[in-house]
Amino acid sequence: MGRAFVYVILGGGVAAGYAALEFTRRGVSSGELCIISEEPVAPYERPALSKGFLLPEDPARLPSFHTCVGANEERLTPKWYKEHGIELVLGTRVKSADVRRKTLLTATGETISYRILIIATGARALKLEEFGVTGSDAENVCYLRDVADATRLVNVMQSSAGGNAIVIGGGYIGMECAASLVINKINATMVFPEAQCMARLFTPKIASHYEDFYISKGVQFVKGTVLSSFEFNSEGKVTGVNLRDGSQLAADMVVVGIGIRPNTSLFEGQLTLEKGGIKVNGHMQSSNSSVYAIGDVACFPVKLFGETRRLEHVDSARKSARHAVAAIMEPSKTLEFDYLPFFYSRVFTLSWQFYGDNAGEAVHFGDFSGTTFGAYWVSKGHLIGSFLEGGTKEQYEALAKATRLKPRVEDLAELERQGLSFALTLKQDPLPTPSVSVRSPDIVVEKPIYAWHATAGVIVAASVAAFAYWYGRRRRRW
Repeated sequence: MGRAFVYVILGGGVAAGYAALEFTRRGVSSGELCIISEEPVAPYERPALSKGFLLPEDPARLPSFHTCVGANEERLTPKWYKEHGIELVLGTRVKSADVRRKTLLTATGETISYRILIIATGARALKLEEFGVTGSDAENVCYLRDVADATRLVNVMQSSAGGNAIVIGGGYIGMECAASLVINKINATMVFPEAQCMARLFTPKIASHYEDFYISKGVQFVKGTVLSSFEFNSEGKVTGVNLRDGSQLAADMVVVGIGIRPNTSLFEGQLTLEKGGIKVNGHMQSSNSSVYAIGDVACFPVKLFGETRRLEHVDSARKSARHAVAAIMEPSKTLEFDYLPFFYSRVFTLSWQFYGDNAGEAVHFGDFSGTTFGAYWVSKGHLIGSFLEGGTKEQYEALAKATRLKPRVEDLAELERQGLSFALTLKQDPLPTPSVSVRSPDIVVEKPIYAWHATAGVIVAASVAAFAYWYGRRRRRW
């Protein structure tokens, strides 16, 4: 027995919800679309799990954060899907896929066929066992990837009030969970091998600011080492962590955030993979024309930098989902995906946003002892990345525009002096057309040259007219 649909979305995370909304806006018919998810709930905003879900007072709970509230759109509850004729196949694992036959086989033995497949399988949390450490199954060792993980983490936190929590990892999950732990009056110690937190994104100077702030809130840092083993009591609970540097830390609970791995196993050997994900073109279309990939699992061309990348962030998931659906439903009207990499986080009273790439030389600006500061990244003479803590909506928009424009920069000291005002000045200018360089004074900004366009147009038109007159006279003489 089986079912057939025109469109099938495999995966029930953020990207699936935004794709579903886009399908309805573009006229998908009732009964044409199906979403298959291992989770028992409709798609939701995953960032809530490390933020509002963990708060001790008035915590976020479903259905309040179903997609697409994260982008101030409709909240897609199970009722919404039913009203729009979208089939939700929840709590269902797909055990095999055949892209040639266009079929999916579920763990219960049902075959679901499709005309177009959108892979939105996301990624799974890396486990300690993949690094040679056992103990992930202990009742007080927690990961955070889905609602079930978050619910378990909350229960462990409530039973560990006033105790000690060890956070393994210094990235997104580690930083956001550590903040939530101390808010819940649990002593938090972060352990990671790098010399600083958020090492993949922050400069040492930026990282130092956040580490100092965290320390002021009671978070401790143990850097430059990793977990080697756990200590257990007679009940199998973790009571301590042993580190590679020989030290030991007491633990009432452990939170592990050491990275993720894209869920591509169903399609290995069937689709082209790159950088750990499924390689797609500018329309999010894979090496099989009937299969698309979106979100964390997709490796797509980033036009701004002329290379393919796989990005692990909710903004990319939302926008790639919308773009894929547009390309499927209206291919002739859909341009290639032109995405500006974007990351953000909100913890305690802090809130930062990052755009572009953190390659090249970093130029810091602002008051790092205050509430608003940032950085630009300059590579090969062009601004390609920007970061700002404590900005306003207008300031963040200015940074995004400046990064997309990639203005030429000749004097880093002048860029540092101008700081945020450099981006704000660019924001006031219209988007560029073919351009020349205008100095201000040592930063070269690509400016529109509308007057030049007009002059060139007049010259070309006059030349064409003169040629036509001369040619006509010659024709008459022949």
